[in-house]
Amino acid sequence: MTTETTQRELPARARVVIIGGGVIGASVAYHLALMGWTDVLLLEQGQLSCGTTWHAAGLVGQLRASEAGTRLVQYSTQLYERLEAETGLSTGFRRCGGVTVARTQDRLTQLRRTAATAEAYQLDCELISPQQARERYPIMQAGDLQGALWLPGDGRANPTDLTAALARGARDQGVTIKERTRVTAITQAKGEITGVRTDHGDVEAEIVVNCAGQWAKQVGAMCGVNVPLHSAEHFYVVTEQMDGVRRDLPVLRDPDGYTYFKEEVGGLVVGGFEPQAKPWVAPDEVPADFEFRLLPEDWDQFAILMENALLRIPALSHTGIKKFYNGPESFTPDNQFILGEAPELRNFFVAAGFNSVGIASAGGAGQALAEWIAGGEPATDLSAVDIRRFARFHGNNQWLHDRVGEVLGLHYAVPWPNRELDTARPFRRSPVYHLLKAANACFGSRMGWERANFFAPPGQRPQIGYGWGKQNWLPWSAAEQRAARSGVAVFDQTSFSKFLLVGGDAEAALQWLCTADIATAPGRTVYTGMLNSRGTYEADITVTRLSATEFLLVSSAAQTEHDKDHIARRIPAGAAATLVDVTSAYAVYGVMGPRSRELLSAISRTDFSNVAFPFGTSREVDIGYATVRATRITYVGELGWELYVPAEFAVGVYEDLMTAGAGLGVVNAGYYAIESMRLEKGYRAYGRELSPEYNPVEAGLLFACKLTTGIPFLGREAVEKARAEGPRRRLVSLVLDDPDVMMWGGELVLRDGQAAGQVTSAAWGEAVGGSVGLAYVRQASGDVITAEIARAGAYQVNAGGELWPASLHLRPPFDPAGEKVKG
Repeated sequence: MTTETTQRELPARARVVIIGGGVIGASVAYHLALMGWTDVLLLEQGQLSCGTTWHAAGLVGQLRASEAGTRLVQYSTQLYERLEAETGLSTGFRRCGGVTVARTQDRLTQLRRTAATAEAYQLDCELISPQQARERYPIMQAGDLQGALWLPGDGRANPTDLTAALARGARDQGVTIKERTRVTAITQAKGEITGVRTDHGDVEAEIVVNCAGQWAKQVGAMCGVNVPLHSAEHFYVVTEQMDGVRRDLPVLRDPDGYTYFKEEVGGLVVGGFEPQAKPWVAPDEVPADFEFRLLPEDWDQFAILMENALLRIPALSHTGIKKFYNGPESFTPDNQFILGEAPELRNFFVAAGFNSVGIASAGGAGQALAEWIAGGEPATDLSAVDIRRFARFHGNNQWLHDRVGEVLGLHYAVPWPNRELDTARPFRRSPVYHLLKAANACFGSRMGWERANFFAPPGQRPQIGYGWGKQNWLPWSAAEQRAARSGVAVFDQTSFSKFLLVGGDAEAALQWLCTADIATAPGRTVYTGMLNSRGTYEADITVTRLSATEFLLVSSAAQTEHDKDHIARRIPAGAAATLVDVTSAYAVYGVMGPRSRELLSAISRTDFSNVAFPFGTSREVDIGYATVRATRITYVGELGWELYVPAEFAVGVYEDLMTAGAGLGVVNAGYYAIESMRLEKGYRAYGRELSPEYNPVEAGLLFACKLTTGIPFLGREAVEKARAEGPRRRLVSLVLDDPDVMMWGGELVLRDGQAAGQVTSAAWGEAVGGSVGLAYVRQASGDVITAEIARAGAYQVNAGGELWPASLHLRPPFDPAGEKVKG
């Protein structure tokens, strides 16, 4: 394909400038053009695909951890199949199928769960025996295998050809592509993009898209935007031709051996993801001229992959190696790519950090970002890849270096449902981290915060023993649940996101943003959602009115940057309303349980009675020597208060609670107990039950929508339309009949023997005596599912490949009338 040359003058302006001519940049350009946005200029500092695209392995596996991710890759495969007819250039894509093998029972259980997920997504997938796997891949040794998975729709593409085809498609529709043009600066004014400077001149632009691959962090730094990624060395070899290797051989993945195999001109590409990877240079040190280049061979690092490859494909022991590839690729801290508009700068978008799945994701990611650019907000649920899941502290290069060595290996690690990353920790610590650690806490991580998941008894190690069944910590967490249900427990919930919205127009701004009516008297707390224009969830928060012009907003730990950006962007220009992030200024303690009133009364002069302090009340109180805000609210379904404590008083208040509570049997309790107890009460969680995929009608949260008033709010028309049409999926609670079986979330739900949805969250419920979860269920016909229809079905859950009966609840399984909350 011929592109514009740098000898021709750069246009003085373009509506959109895309930085980076790899497969991602080409895809964004192509999809913008498809949508009629043809005033697009793509700038590449070298040649198209010269960065990391050219040495990608080209695997296209469709099934992902979420339905949104799976649909994204499914679209990629459909696009790659049609591009040749459209552009005249081959993408090299063909559906050869994929075989994933299991050496262990734990891996086989994972494959069974994967097969159930595929059924939920209506994706063609089959569990097969080791012998059937060998029939599909005859040169494989299968004697040590427990089973395998066959995905006939998986395929492979040629990365360079694919990029050229996307670029041709974009250019044919009017996009301008300039190679050998390096962006040297990004210009902005009043918090918005104004253009770019290059080594061939300046270009004005309304929108800039950073698709610069492993240079994306450098490009972001030009305009103050954080793009947390770091390159790691990624290895594969290409063999000489081998007997038995045919062109239509499937892609073989052996995750227990960290390896994958792909046919290449009669030989094999043999690569993988070793458990401990080798980070490359810091992102700001990646050379600008690293074009079509590789790093030195490292056979020592590759050894663990080669050893396992020889075990799986014995013929490799007498096959020559044609080429060793060591190509750096960029990885993110959580193994998900980065997509979306940067919160720091309006009209600056990012698509980068694809963690070795760039070829599979490019088509869908390019379409999704183009839709976001054109529509002003995502058209689908992109929460898992949204750039706003990261904060500025995630951009620390030393932290990224230490984290990325673990992230690469996660590709083929068993994806335990509660897996915690180990590297670059501890990171953010609450004021009482040291006290919780001394109390034998096992910490998890959310938005960098070290949070107690559970507390091990004296003499026991506070570690997670991973497994698909009941894990080692469950009895300890169950004891915490019992204490909170019968006595009193203290939860450190400091990781909550906390904001102040201040100003004369604060109420008006919140009334537009919030589904619930927040025009309450000072000292009242309201639960509410925040929606997008499609009427689906962007956040669920509590709003406490502090005064006529001041509100405290509290949301989940992971949503700090997202919620801050969502709110700030929608405050009308010129409005007297200022949003301030006060997350780190306050510790939060949940004091929960039937004896919580008794505990607080022992260290405070405040009257905590029902009459003086009813549910939903928030006020300043004395706790020992400290003055804190106490809000009577609960996420565990018990009488209780959340204490918002200035950071400098946090240690003293915690010590007062534990000292005064000793005679009441107070216990420390962690987030695993919170998860269990909120599920017994059917309380929703953002990112699982609530997301841009679901609306209040489906989620059963119309009570938190001010539809009986004439007050407008963002998404109201869409919610009213959804209510009038009726839900085609409905959120319900499920409790497994067999108490020995664990649900973790993600399990397939069957209604009358047919796939009907997935479990969104699940945990052990001590009060209900079994695994409890929430799930969206639907009718096989796709028709409206009323409460009566939902109740009429017989339900099963596919847990680890076996079907287990479950009881359905449309009200909370525990304390459905809410008597315990009323205290």
